[in-house]
Formats: sequence, structure tokens, C-alpha cells
Amino acid sequence: MRWTPQARGVWARALAMLALAWLLAGAVAGCAAPGSRADDQDMPTASDDSDARRRARIRMELAVGYFEQGKPEIALDEVKQVLAIDPTFGDAWNLRGLIYMRLGDNHLAEDSFKRAVAINPRDGNAQHNLGWLLCQGSRYPEAQRAFEAAMASPLYPGRAKTLMAEGLCEARAGKPEQAERTLMRSYELDAGNPVTGYNLALLLVRRGELERARFYIRRLNNSELANAESLWLGIRVERRLNDPVAMRQLGEQLRKRFPGSREAQAYDRGAYDE
Repeated sequence: MRWTPQARGVWARALAMLALAWLLAGAVAGCAAPGSRADDQDMPTASDDSDARRRARIRMELAVGYFEQGKPEIALDEVKQVLAIDPTFGDAWNLRGLIYMRLGDNHLAEDSFKRAVAINPRDGNAQHNLGWLLCQGSRYPEAQRAFEAAMASPLYPGRAKTLMAEGLCEARAGKPEQAERTLMRSYELDAGNPVTGYNLALLLVRRGELERARFYIRRLNNSELANAESLWLGIRVERRLNDPVAMRQLGEQLRKRFPGSREAQAYDRGAYDE
């Protein structure tokens, strides 16, 4: 399969948006939950909270709500009030980082995640978010250390997500074999993650392992999480494996479900190698 620089750029942008959406999905879940400290058993519970922390939690719930509603500027105002009440509230610094990422201010996002990590080095979510941010800036060794710190937290529940992010980062850093191993570990923990399945298939296609790629992309395309990018990759895999029936079925799905997409237009043109 021939990849022009233009095509690689399109795929890179699509993957970045897909990955970011998945990585941040539910990223603030638990931030406003009283006493939620899944990564550190030594932290106090809600019953141990000071009056300041209780007031901060109420504001935090508002901030999380606004962030999830797609209102980052209002969420940021609430987070600032949270931190004015309690500057040691690590979850608030983590949310501040996510907000600044969404607003495109990576400098302040990095500062926020680092403050969260300084408060609680075992905060796997903050370490994960810091690692992903550093990866976006091509600071791969630093990103790797942050991902490893997240994985080192024994009670961290987001291991599959962090392995996925680490694998994507390794692929961006030009380490496809290492990326494949890491993504396989993520896939073993969460086979339903579409970003992991898609990127495993993409790596295998580029290495010419089409039968293995077919397994992962078919599984994704047979689920409700299939999108224009995954269907298009599936079409190209089936074409190279000389399966016109499967190729046509995927093409019909692509036209029906994503008629205005760039991928559907490419399919109609027969532009399989763009």
C-alpha cells in the first residue's frame, strides 16, 4: 500500500482526533466523586475532608459538569474558584490541565498536570494525561516516563488506556515493533477499544501482515464503533487480499453511513492508494 505525504497527513490528523476523543472520554469521571482516591489508599476519604475541601468539591462538581457539556471556559472559571479554596486539590489541577488542553494552551496544561503529580505522584490519571500531552509535543522520552509512572500505580484502573496511549506515542516516535507490542498488551486488557484495534491493524498493514490486520479491522468494523476511517482501512485490506465480496460490503456501509466523508469519496473514485 502506497502512502503519499498528503495521505499520511490526513490519516495522522484523523488518528489524533480519534485518539484524543477516546483518551479523554471519561477522563474526569470520579473527579467530583466524594472521597474518590482510587490511586492512593493513604489519601483521606470524604468523611475526613475539611470544610474547605467540602466546599471545593461542590465547585468541582460544577466544573466537571461544564467541561462535559463542552463549556471549557466556564469550567475553567469554576476550577479557579476550586483552587482558590483549596490549592492542594490534585483532581482540580488535573481537570485544569484537561481544560487547557481543550483550549489549546499546552503550556498551562503541562503546568497543571505537573502540579497534580507533585501533590500525588501516584495519581495515574494525571501521569497519563501528562504523558499524552508530552507525546503531542514529540517529547517522547518524557512521555514514556509519565506513562510508566501511571502504570506503576498498583490501583490505577486505566491501564488499558495508558498502554494504548503509550503505543500510539511509540508509533509516532518511529518505533513500530515496540508500538505493536504495547498495543497488543492494551488489546488484551480491552479488546473493545476502537483506537487500539484500528492502530494495530494499521501497523500490521504497513508491515505487510494483511491476514493479521484483517482480524483486528474486521472485529472493529463488525461493531457499532466502526467509522469512516476504519471502514476505509478494511476496504483496502480486503482489496489487497483479493476479497471483492467483503470489499463491496464494506463499501456499501461506508456510502450508507458516511456518505459525505472523504473516505466515501475516495472509494467512489477508486483511489485506494492515495
